[in-house]
Amino acid sequence: YKANGVPLRRVDQSYVIATSTRVELPALPDTLTDAMFKRKPKPTKNEKDMFVENTTEEPKISAEKVALQKEVDALVVPAVKKVDMLQSYLRSRFTLKKGQFPHEKKNKEDSNNS
Repeated sequence: YKANGVPLRRVDQSYVIATSTRVELPALPDTLTDAMFKRKPKPTKNEKDMFVENTTEEPKISAEKVALQKEVDALVVPAVKKVDMLQSYLRSRFTLKKGQFPHEKKNKEDSNNS
């Protein structure tokens, strides 16, 4: 979360842009598994409950997930800081316009070497 403002959660691949940048990370906690990212199924409503006002509370982030986020941040942030300008790159806003494709973009280093 501290590196780019995104909390620890599973992100769909369509929202991720691959780069050639490599970051050497230390071993991450064993509690960081696929099971942690699974959502609880929403309760189904029967006909009687369909028109009843929703009285369920908003889901709250568990203390376990907050502690895990802090633990992962403590491992990732120093590794990101080792790579030149990576932290500012991760925090910058990135958008594509219609007709632009991320695989056709070149970064400044590639265009200077060509």
